Amino acid sequence: MPTLRGMLCAVNCPTVSARRSGFRRWTRTVTRAVGLTVTAASTVTIASALGAVAAFGGCGAHHPTSLDTAGSDGSVGEPASDGGSTSPFATGDDGGAAFGSPGGSSTTHNDFAKPVLDGADGGGGAPSNAPALFGPPSQGARSGGPCLIEPGGNALFPRNWLRPLFSWSAPAGETLFELRLHAANQTSDLVVYTTSTSWTMPKPLWDLLRLDSNDVPVTVTVRGGALSGGKLSGESLGTGTTIGVAPADAPGTIVYWTSADGTTLKGFQVGDETVGATLLTSQVQEVTLGPGQCMGCHTGAPDGEYSILAENGNNWGDFIALVDPDAGAVGSAPSFLGAGAKATLNQGPLGMSAVSKAHWSKGDRVMLASDDTDIVWIDLEAADPNSARGALPRSGAPSGTVAVAPAWTHDGKTVVYVSSALASGGRPGSALGSTLQIDPGSTADLYRVDYNDRKGGAVTPVVGANDPQRQEYYPTFSPDDAYLVFNECDNGLSMYNQTQTEVYVIPSQGGTATKIRGNSPASCSGVASPGITNSWAKWAPAVTKTADDRSFYWIVFSSKRLGKTPQLFVSGMQVDTKGAITTYGALYLWNQPSTEGNHTPAWEYFNVPPPPPVAPK
Repeated sequence: MPTLRGMLCAVNCPTVSARRSGFRRWTRTVTRAVGLTVTAASTVTIASALGAVAAFGGCGAHHPTSLDTAGSDGSVGEPASDGGSTSPFATGDDGGAAFGSPGGSSTTHNDFAKPVLDGADGGGGAPSNAPALFGPPSQGARSGGPCLIEPGGNALFPRNWLRPLFSWSAPAGETLFELRLHAANQTSDLVVYTTSTSWTMPKPLWDLLRLDSNDVPVTVTVRGGALSGGKLSGESLGTGTTIGVAPADAPGTIVYWTSADGTTLKGFQVGDETVGATLLTSQVQEVTLGPGQCMGCHTGAPDGEYSILAENGNNWGDFIALVDPDAGAVGSAPSFLGAGAKATLNQGPLGMSAVSKAHWSKGDRVMLASDDTDIVWIDLEAADPNSARGALPRSGAPSGTVAVAPAWTHDGKTVVYVSSALASGGRPGSALGSTLQIDPGSTADLYRVDYNDRKGGAVTPVVGANDPQRQEYYPTFSPDDAYLVFNECDNGLSMYNQTQTEVYVIPSQGGTATKIRGNSPASCSGVASPGITNSWAKWAPAVTKTADDRSFYWIVFSSKRLGKTPQLFVSGMQVDTKGAITTYGALYLWNQPSTEGNHTPAWEYFNVPPPPPVAPK
């Protein structure tokens, strides 16, 4: 939870225009239909629309041939891959991860017959004879070349993701670079020559790669040399890795907290290349946020229209604000909010909140939070403050602990919370822990309790997330409730803004915790995890299932691997038909402002204002 009490929050409210592009409206409608409630009629409509869009885009044989809508709640069916490979799983240079389907198609393509010259002769770009200067792929010293930073090692791209960014650091003196992508089902490599230390793939090339070579391992290498007088010297091979494009899309919209303009929520739909303001403090109507006050720790409502936030003016009480510009004035309080509920929301501490799709409808709108002692439920429609709030009973809770930071299953049956020795402002840890890296006496483990229509029940530990020497905290359920993602660090450390924390996933019933591959930056980058504040992880709002019954999950989290400023990254997770989990490296969200502190994301089916247009280059 951001603690920016000294930061000025008075900002101007820009004019908000609703996103009215026909394609975006169609995308939102289809995504909601497939991800939340699919009917026989909508299946036919969606499949036809997908085919029409592919044909409109000039993709020829790339259009989907089938749409699997059979899946558990929270899953999206994906068409079978038509450009897959029978190549065996690839292993990268920094750990290795599985890419591709053993039973996929062996179709071969030749999409990248010509090399890409970034820039032009005479304009500071790569010379036209760059391919001849570099020679065959193996030419050059075996080490001492550029360090590939982005994408992260063994990263997996959603098929509908931002155009890939490739970046690297180079030894002094190297001024010309070759970036090479080798896909197992392409007869020619995609080869780029540039004088820059980064390159963002143009959309036409990205469309070819993501449609023809998804579900295929792609090896990325980079080498460099010193260009002078038309000659290349000191040529050396750099680092590389294996990446992949999933045969699956990532759904929804990411809304995150940023320190820009004091304290602001910004957001973007998957694929947007810029971000826009979603909620400003000056727009909030339920409470008045003046200079020095901030809002944060936001949760998205299941309908995507509202966000529930904490604010420091009432000891971290909470409020609800509209973020959907199509539904009314952004920042306004919901019409269903009862007077009693509003009064109790303003009585902090509450801090980090949780809601469930199963308890977000007329007559049953409930949120969970913590008063630094118990998990409390709040009836958001209650007119009487005396009946608007109550503690969720927890029998058998460990002595000397409090309950904080709840997560709630989408089916509304189960609550997982942090059993912590200390709590402050509705989050785990003491107030001291919000300013220091240590928090003496701090402990935290994950526990489970039934919601049971506000009656609670006996608590049990989440086995695998209850190490007595470690702190496990900030849990969130996957959209199908099958997994939890959470933070972990040693006891006695502050849990807020902790440099040593890392992100783990575990089956929600307990088991073996897996540290996600996305925690670790490139080994040659000079930074390592733990030590880079990997934190605040949230799931995409739907699981994407393929025709061969693999499940793809996506996780967004913040990290300081690029410096002192937190930035957002996304990491994929695949679960095969036998239940085996594979996690993937991190992808930097290059559409976010790199100079702003961005973290505490929420990933839901938000409808947000359109971002500003991409600046011409």
